[in-house]
Amino acid sequence: MPEPLTRNQIAWRVGRDVPDGSFVNLGIGMPELVANFLPEDREIVFQSENGILGMGPRPEPGEEDEELVNAGKKLVTLLPGGSFFHHADSFAMIRGGHIDICVLGAFQISETGDLANWTTGNDALPGVGGAMDLVAGSKRVFIMTTHNTKGGDPKIVKECTLPLTGKGCVSTVYSDIAVIDFGPDGPIVREKLDGLEFDELQERTGVPLRLANDWQPLEAPALG
Repeated sequence: MPEPLTRNQIAWRVGRDVPDGSFVNLGIGMPELVANFLPEDREIVFQSENGILGMGPRPEPGEEDEELVNAGKKLVTLLPGGSFFHHADSFAMIRGGHIDICVLGAFQISETGDLANWTTGNDALPGVGGAMDLVAGSKRVFIMTTHNTKGGDPKIVKECTLPLTGKGCVSTVYSDIAVIDFGPDGPIVREKLDGLEFDELQERTGVPLRLANDWQPLEAPALG
């Protein structure tokens, strides 16, 4: 089994698929890392649901502003031209269809692109939050996740058994071993780790997969 991608490497890979000029919302947790790994030749505008447009990457040591945080309460920076606004205006932006891509984590993704990402049923999370609005209002939904749980269970399943965030909303899953597109023809593997046999990928997935005719090896630089 080849070495799976790290969290930073998955974030780097997601960044390759964000087009120039996109308005992007990053979910709490692993998706926040994407802001640190964008191609330098693209202008991407990050929106945070607590009311920031033009959010930048994490601050360098010594340059932190304790009053500048994202929706996950992580310290961030503001790029030139960035702005602050009311929480209600932020959600008007999300619900009005002005976000091109949102990047979220996941507990489960169904064969038809349903998403469950806000509770496992036995935790103390505060609730679904803005994810429900994001998957309904964004043009595309990218999922960053490990391919399997810590116990080895697949996260891509026939049907979600956990409470749903949204139905049929997932565009692409970026896992630590594969990139899988979701559409009317079901999950299609666009990239898989070089050296990972398709049969092994299939064994680690809870639904039938198809390998794209033009599939490519999933690769990323050494980022730790």
